[in-house]
Amino acid sequence: MIASNYDESEEPFRDIHRKNLKKTKKYLNPADVVLDFGCGTGNQSLGVAGDVKEVHGIDISSKMIEIAKIKLDPDKNQNIQFTQTTIFDERLKRGSFEVIMAFNILHYLEDTPEVIQRINQLLKPGGLFISSTECMGEESKKLSRCFSLGMLFIMSKVRMLSAKFFKFSELEDLIFNGNFQIVEKEKIKLRHLIFYFIAAKKI
Repeated sequence: MIASNYDESEEPFRDIHRKNLKKTKKYLNPADVVLDFGCGTGNQSLGVAGDVKEVHGIDISSKMIEIAKIKLDPDKNQNIQFTQTTIFDERLKRGSFEVIMAFNILHYLEDTPEVIQRINQLLKPGGLFISSTECMGEESKKLSRCFSLGMLFIMSKVRMLSAKFFKFSELEDLIFNGNFQIVEKEKIKLRHLIFYFIAAKKI
Protein backbone atom coordinates (compact mmCIF):
# COMPACT_ATOMS: atom_id res chain seq x y z
CA MET A 1 0.00 0.00 0.00
CA ILE A 2 2.80 2.44 0.88
CA ALA A 3 4.63 1.80 -2.40
CA SER A 4 1.50 2.05 -4.54
CA ASN A 5 0.60 5.43 -3.02
CA TYR A 6 4.14 6.73 -2.64
CA ASP A 7 4.16 9.19 -5.53
CA GLU A 8 0.80 10.60 -4.47
CA SER A 9 1.99 11.02 -0.87
CA GLU A 10 5.10 12.84 -2.09
CA GLU A 11 3.11 15.38 -4.13
CA PRO A 12 3.17 18.05 -1.35
CA PHE A 13 6.99 17.83 -1.39
CA ARG A 14 7.33 18.45 -5.13
CA ASP A 15 8.99 21.85 -4.64
CA ILE A 16 11.54 20.35 -2.25
CA HIS A 17 12.39 17.60 -4.73
CA ARG A 18 12.71 20.13 -7.54
CA LYS A 19 15.11 22.27 -5.50
CA ASN A 20 17.16 19.22 -4.53
CA LEU A 21 17.51 18.18 -8.17
CA LYS A 22 18.47 21.66 -9.31
CA LYS A 23 21.15 21.95 -6.64
CA THR A 24 22.40 18.41 -7.32
CA LYS A 25 22.73 18.84 -11.07
CA LYS A 26 25.37 21.54 -10.79
CA TYR A 27 27.71 18.90 -9.33
CA LEU A 28 27.13 16.30 -12.04
CA ASN A 29 29.29 15.55 -15.08
CA PRO A 30 28.47 13.53 -18.23
CA ALA A 31 31.00 10.83 -17.30
CA ASP A 32 29.67 10.29 -13.75
CA VAL A 33 28.34 6.99 -12.44
CA VAL A 34 25.73 7.79 -9.78
CA LEU A 35 24.19 5.71 -7.01
CA ASP A 36 20.72 6.77 -5.85
CA PHE A 37 20.48 5.26 -2.36
CA GLY A 38 16.89 4.81 -1.19
CA CYS A 39 15.61 5.62 -4.66
CA GLY A 40 11.96 4.88 -3.89
CA THR A 41 9.96 4.90 -7.11
CA GLY A 42 12.85 6.34 -9.09
CA ASN A 43 11.90 9.98 -9.59
CA GLN A 44 15.27 11.41 -8.57
CA SER A 45 17.16 8.83 -10.63
CA LEU A 46 15.08 9.72 -13.67
CA GLY A 47 15.66 13.39 -12.95
CA VAL A 48 19.47 13.17 -13.21
CA ALA A 49 19.80 10.42 -15.83
CA GLY A 50 20.19 12.87 -18.70
CA ASP A 51 23.15 14.57 -16.99
CA VAL A 52 25.35 11.54 -16.26
CA LYS A 53 26.74 8.32 -17.74
CA GLU A 54 24.91 5.84 -15.50
CA VAL A 55 22.44 5.83 -12.62
CA HIS A 56 22.00 2.88 -10.27
CA GLY A 57 18.93 3.20 -8.07
CA ILE A 58 18.65 0.92 -5.05
CA ASP A 59 15.91 0.49 -2.46
CA ILE A 60 15.04 -2.17 0.09
CA SER A 61 11.41 -2.21 -1.09
CA SER A 62 10.74 -4.57 -3.97
CA LYS A 63 7.41 -2.81 -4.58
CA MET A 64 9.12 0.57 -4.93
CA ILE A 65 11.58 -0.92 -7.41
CA GLU A 66 8.76 -2.50 -9.42
CA ILE A 67 7.11 0.91 -9.79
CA ALA A 68 10.44 2.55 -10.67
CA LYS A 69 11.04 0.00 -13.44
CA ILE A 70 7.60 0.68 -14.91
CA LYS A 71 8.61 4.31 -15.37
CA LEU A 72 11.62 3.44 -17.50
CA ASP A 73 11.43 4.37 -21.16
CA PRO A 74 13.48 1.80 -23.12
CA ASP A 75 14.38 4.45 -25.69
CA LYS A 76 15.41 7.20 -23.22
CA ASN A 77 16.48 5.49 -20.01
CA GLN A 78 19.04 2.92 -21.10
CA ASN A 79 21.55 4.26 -18.58
CA ILE A 80 19.34 3.60 -15.52
CA GLN A 81 19.25 0.39 -13.51
CA PHE A 82 16.93 -0.20 -10.54
CA THR A 83 17.72 -2.97 -8.03
CA GLN A 84 16.06 -4.14 -4.84
CA THR A 85 18.93 -4.37 -2.38
CA THR A 86 20.73 -2.66 0.50
CA ILE A 87 23.74 -0.38 0.37
CA PHE A 88 25.82 -3.18 1.91
CA ASP A 89 25.30 -5.43 -1.09
CA GLU A 90 28.73 -6.84 -1.98
CA ARG A 91 27.96 -6.36 -5.66
CA LEU A 92 28.45 -2.65 -5.01
CA LYS A 93 32.21 -2.30 -5.26
CA ARG A 94 34.39 0.14 -3.37
CA GLY A 95 35.34 3.23 -5.30
CA SER A 96 32.70 2.65 -7.98
CA PHE A 97 30.79 5.94 -7.95
CA GLU A 98 31.51 9.60 -8.55
CA VAL A 99 28.30 10.67 -6.81
CA ILE A 100 25.96 9.06 -4.28
CA MET A 101 22.57 10.65 -3.65
CA ALA A 102 20.52 10.01 -0.51
CA PHE A 103 17.28 11.98 -0.45
CA ASN A 104 14.97 11.77 2.56
CA ILE A 105 16.46 8.53 3.83
CA LEU A 106 19.19 9.21 6.43
CA HIS A 107 16.77 9.81 9.32
CA TYR A 108 15.06 6.46 8.73
CA LEU A 109 18.23 4.36 9.10
CA GLU A 110 18.95 2.15 12.11
CA ASP A 111 22.68 2.91 12.00
CA THR A 112 23.26 6.16 10.12
CA PRO A 113 27.02 6.43 10.92
CA GLU A 114 27.68 2.94 9.53
CA VAL A 115 25.79 3.75 6.34
CA ILE A 116 27.67 7.01 5.87
CA GLN A 117 30.97 5.15 6.23
CA ARG A 118 29.77 2.68 3.61
CA ILE A 119 28.88 5.55 1.30
CA ASN A 120 32.42 6.88 1.73
CA GLN A 121 33.83 3.47 0.78
CA LEU A 122 31.72 3.26 -2.38
CA LEU A 123 32.78 6.69 -3.64
CA LYS A 124 35.85 7.30 -5.73
CA PRO A 125 38.52 9.65 -4.29
CA GLY A 126 37.05 13.12 -4.25
CA GLY A 127 33.56 11.74 -4.89
CA LEU A 128 30.46 13.58 -3.73
CA PHE A 129 27.81 12.55 -1.22
CA ILE A 130 24.65 14.60 -1.80
CA SER A 131 21.77 14.34 0.64
CA SER A 132 18.58 16.06 1.69
CA THR A 133 17.22 15.15 5.11
CA GLU A 134 14.21 16.25 7.08
CA CYS A 135 15.59 17.60 10.36
CA MET A 136 12.70 16.98 12.70
CA GLY A 137 14.81 17.94 15.71
CA GLU A 138 14.63 21.52 14.45
CA GLU A 139 10.88 21.24 13.89
CA SER A 140 9.82 19.77 17.22
CA LYS A 141 9.66 23.03 19.25
CA LYS A 142 7.71 24.83 16.57
CA LEU A 143 5.37 21.86 16.17
CA SER A 144 4.75 21.67 19.90
CA ARG A 145 3.57 25.27 19.89
CA CYS A 146 1.17 24.67 16.99
CA PHE A 147 -0.35 21.27 17.64
CA SER A 148 -1.81 19.29 20.50
CA LEU A 149 -0.12 16.09 21.63
CA GLY A 150 -2.96 14.15 20.05
CA MET A 151 -2.36 15.75 16.68
CA LEU A 152 1.37 15.10 16.94
CA PHE A 153 0.66 11.44 17.62
CA ILE A 154 -1.53 11.20 14.51
CA MET A 155 1.13 12.96 12.42
CA SER A 156 3.76 10.56 13.72
CA LYS A 157 1.74 7.64 12.41
CA VAL A 158 1.04 9.25 9.06
CA ARG A 159 4.59 10.49 8.44
CA MET A 160 6.37 7.62 10.22
CA LEU A 161 8.06 10.03 12.62
CA SER A 162 9.46 7.20 14.66
CA ALA A 163 12.49 8.24 12.62
CA LYS A 164 15.44 10.09 14.15
CA PHE A 165 14.83 13.73 15.10
CA PHE A 166 18.07 15.15 13.70
CA LYS A 167 19.20 18.70 14.31
CA PHE A 168 21.33 20.48 11.71
CA SER A 169 24.48 20.25 13.83
CA GLU A 170 23.97 16.52 14.48
CA LEU A 171 23.61 15.77 10.79
CA GLU A 172 26.70 17.81 9.95
CA ASP A 173 28.69 15.97 12.62
CA LEU A 174 27.62 12.58 11.23
CA ILE A 175 28.79 13.51 7.74
CA PHE A 176 32.03 15.09 8.99
CA ASN A 177 32.80 12.02 11.11
CA GLY A 178 32.21 9.86 8.03
CA ASN A 179 35.33 11.45 6.49
CA PHE A 180 33.59 14.05 4.36
CA GLN A 181 34.15 17.74 3.85
CA ILE A 182 30.93 19.69 3.48
CA VAL A 183 31.10 21.93 0.41
CA GLU A 184 27.51 23.21 0.42
CA LYS A 185 24.62 23.24 2.84
CA GLU A 186 21.21 24.88 2.75
CA LYS A 187 18.09 24.78 4.87
CA ILE A 188 14.96 24.37 2.75
CA LYS A 189 11.65 25.09 4.44
CA LEU A 190 8.22 23.78 3.52
CA ARG A 191 5.58 25.15 5.86
CA HIS A 192 6.47 23.68 9.27
CA LEU A 193 8.97 21.20 7.78
CA ILE A 194 12.70 21.83 7.45
CA PHE A 195 14.97 19.89 5.10
CA TYR A 196 18.76 20.15 5.09
CA PHE A 197 20.52 19.85 1.75
CA ILE A 198 24.20 18.91 2.06
CA ALA A 199 26.81 18.29 -0.61
CA ALA A 200 29.97 16.73 0.85
CA LYS A 201 33.26 15.68 -0.70
CA LYS A 202 35.02 12.45 0.23
CA ILE A 203 38.27 13.16 2.03
